[in-house]
Amino acid sequence: MSLQSKSILITGAKGGLGNFVTERFLAAGARVTGVSRSISERDFPHPNFVAFPADLATFADAQRLVQDILAREGQIDALVHLVGAFAGGTSLPETTDDHLARMFTMNFQSAFHMIRAVLPSMRAQGGGRILAIASRAAVAPAAGQSAYAASKAALVSLIRSVAIENADRGICANVILPGTMDTAANRAAMPDAQFHLWTPPAEVAALLAHLAGDDAAHLTGAAIPY
Repeated sequence: MSLQSKSILITGAKGGLGNFVTERFLAAGARVTGVSRSISERDFPHPNFVAFPADLATFADAQRLVQDILAREGQIDALVHLVGAFAGGTSLPETTDDHLARMFTMNFQSAFHMIRAVLPSMRAQGGGRILAIASRAAVAPAAGQSAYAASKAALVSLIRSVAIENADRGICANVILPGTMDTAANRAAMPDAQFHLWTPPAEVAALLAHLAGDDAAHLTGAAIPY
């Protein structure tokens, strides 16, 4: 699959899933701007990779980041938003305000800020891709995950709204709903789990690359279980 010379912005570019996604897009020929709280060019030694350490806690943070990237790259062809976090294990009455706020900050607000920041330039250029990672819990929550599941469901709704509002400008927005990701961190946290049933990060990375390419130009508003 070729994404030759496409300008791709990946948030959460360094991490369990982010490493796979960043490498996949670079292998497909894209110019990748990788964003994480702690990231550098040394993490992905490739001539088409640029690192932007950033925190996406506010819209101002996201807007400043996008403006800096546009000044360097000229345009952003796709936003691949991987930022997210999981916390569970408590019933709804036991869920604290801090727990709820963290889930919505990481899983919903960060995406809202980034999408809001990139949309004006994508609409002006007449096209783009917005891709995000939610969770199967968004549509099939389990006990003890109320805040997490609700934040991911909000993300799915956001992506569908973006797809509807921007179809007139050639912008496609889609979201993937993976199960438990087969990452080193998850294996360490759940050493007795059946790893072969988990979602392979490399396959999610390949799907994201497909959705960012020309072959998926008419797919939008999809929430894809994986």
